[in-house]
Amino acid sequence: MNYSRFQPSKDLASFVKFFWTLEVSPEESAEKQRVVPDGCIEMAFILGDDIKRYTSENDYIIQPRAMVLGQTLAPFYIQPTGYVHTFAASFFPYSFSSFVSKPIKSLTNKETSIYDLFEHNEARSLEQKIIEALTTGERINILEAFLFSRLSDQRTIERIVKATVKTLFSRNGNISINEITNSDHSKKRQMERQFLDIVGISPKQLCKVIRLQAALKALINQEGRLTHIAHESNYYDQSHFIKDFKEFTGIRPSDFFGEKSMMLSSLIYK
Repeated sequence: MNYSRFQPSKDLASFVKFFWTLEVSPEESAEKQRVVPDGCIEMAFILGDDIKRYTSENDYIIQPRAMVLGQTLAPFYIQPTGYVHTFAASFFPYSFSSFVSKPIKSLTNKETSIYDLFEHNEARSLEQKIIEALTTGERINILEAFLFSRLSDQRTIERIVKATVKTLFSRNGNISINEITNSDHSKKRQMERQFLDIVGISPKQLCKVIRLQAALKALINQEGRLTHIAHESNYYDQSHFIKDFKEFTGIRPSDFFGEKSMMLSSLIYK
């Protein structure tokens, strides 16, 4: 399993968190893998064999080969059908709305083909160029050029949402929206509407995802016992930590290292 990250150009650094590639040989890719929410939106191109996304224990769909994965609020399983080769861009929570006209909340908890988000010829040209590129560097240049072209139609990002997202990440999700809005109920409602339009989920939901991510990284890096990690991540108590962990990963923290399906998440978040 070969997972790599690449930084965007300076001009796109406030929009794209990073580009990434994943390659897995057919011999390694038979197991189902659990995908855990990370608070970001991703545009992915499947360059290898098809990938199944399970919608129930036995039912699945084949993921679009050029798609956007919106905000997710629960874990889900994927399973390769053979060789895995994926190229993708991971966007900051507030930034993907700059490139599409479709409401961001309509992308939540599902994959959406780029053909449903962009003009058909534009999407086809982008996908074909990504497929024909010979290196990751070429694919990054192609996707960045496409994103730059979309910015000419960019609607202004609500500064309050962008600033709030940065605050949430800097505090690892350990801040309430009441604290940010000084308990002003009208501001809170306005922010919640803006978050749904721009980020795709509510501020409270993003807080939970960010805080869980911090706790998950601490667990993977073995930074202490569960009680210590729960305390450092500002959960009320260990039972609250376990409840949120199970909501977003589908398992208890104590079962994490025994799960083969968490191998990919362990690699990514370590």
